[in-house]
Amino acid sequence: MASAPLGNLIFRSPAAVPARKAISNCAILRSASLVLPRSLHFFSRETFSRPPKATPSQKYVYPDPIPEFASAETQKFKAELLKKLSKEKESFGNDLQTVVNVCAEIFSEFLHKDYGGPGTLLIEPFTDMMVALKEKNLPGAPLAARASLLWAQNYVDDDWEDWNSISDK
Repeated sequence: MASAPLGNLIFRSPAAVPARKAISNCAILRSASLVLPRSLHFFSRETFSRPPKATPSQKYVYPDPIPEFASAETQKFKAELLKKLSKEKESFGNDLQTVVNVCAEIFSEFLHKDYGGPGTLLIEPFTDMMVALKEKNLPGAPLAARASLLWAQNYVDDDWEDWNSISDK
């Protein structure tokens, strides 16, 4: 194996070196090409004798909910959820409109009180939907809550961005 010194580093030409442990019956080969001398220290005593300096973290403050956005988005949510769940009419029977109203009411409350833009969509309103639907003995609670969550994940953040880009102009 040929080697060539370069400063404090020693480069060796690549050569196949067997691994320490073979996996099943396969031979594993490694190539060694860079060897650092033992005297080279990356850390000094001073590195570990003083504690690292902490930098103050910057706290991102999410904007307050926008009531006009919340109202408009609730109407859109309600219409889209009704359209989606109408395809599952047999699961909801005559209670479809009631199921949509319960989901829309909970979603509206969340948008008005807690949603402050991308990064603030929480799971709680959707679990609250399922619990509320079950408590009222309404059919299709898991289906309605899941459809609501999927719709919100796909549209709310983008709608927020669109809303704010239009209002900024």
